[in-house]
Amino acid sequence: MRWRGRRQSTNISDRRGQGPARIPGGFGRRGPRIPIPIGRAGAGGMSGIVILVVVFLVLSFLGINPMDMMGGGGSAPPTGQVTRQQPGNDEQAQFVGVVLAETEDVWNGIFQSEGETYQEPTLVMFDGVVNSACGQASSAVGPFYCPNDNQVYIDLAFFDELASRFGASGDFAQAYVIAHEVGHHVQNLTGILPQFHQQRQRMSEAQANEMSVRVELQADCYAGVWAHYTEQKGLLEAGDIDEALNAAHQIGDDTLQRRTQGQVMPDSFTHGSSEQRQTWFARGYETGRWQDCDTFNGDI
Repeated sequence: MRWRGRRQSTNISDRRGQGPARIPGGFGRRGPRIPIPIGRAGAGGMSGIVILVVVFLVLSFLGINPMDMMGGGGSAPPTGQVTRQQPGNDEQAQFVGVVLAETEDVWNGIFQSEGETYQEPTLVMFDGVVNSACGQASSAVGPFYCPNDNQVYIDLAFFDELASRFGASGDFAQAYVIAHEVGHHVQNLTGILPQFHQQRQRMSEAQANEMSVRVELQADCYAGVWAHYTEQKGLLEAGDIDEALNAAHQIGDDTLQRRTQGQVMPDSFTHGSSEQRQTWFARGYETGRWQDCDTFNGDI
């Protein structure tokens, strides 16, 4: 992705170095991680994906409600004001700032075309542990979106793990992760996440899992819409879309379960299969129409 020299978002809160030391755990280490809450899970996106019940029990023990953090948000009050500031001087932080700025440009344009105003989210960079309006979370839960404070949270060390542990390398794989989390913010603004939260209280676990998959796939599709407009601006390089599609494949529920459990349990999917995630990202990328990202009607 041709990102150097471009505008960086000012909607960045750099909390790195402000929290406790990194907590061991997560993808490929020891400890639970919900599949990239690349979808909000965990403290939204972006999962050691051990058996789902074990993950939920462990996170609950840590005081984290994975269901609240994935979709509709919980009732936890904000834990403090976030100071907006420029990204750090390191290259990875600058990259994140540019990608967030590009999502702002795209979604501002889309919302304006619909006669609406886009409320830009804040992206919080942290390491170790972070407090959010959805509760406290460790880096083990991966990138996530908290609908209670309209903020995306990410420990940048996750990108190293994404490449080394899961074979999803490349800057556009990282951009896909950010764009997916921003996709959840769009869902929050349009009422999808609040509606999911309300309905989930009356759903069985199987029904909630199925609806969660639809929420996550729509966020993948929105990431594809962003990629469509990013390409139109001439910012994509050869292989960028392949990097995003590979990342979508590597974090599919079936791929993660096969790798960590040795078997696939479709009823426990919360983010979608590798094929589904690739398909919906590709749909958004090919059409550039967010109206084509309706994952709630028909088969997925």
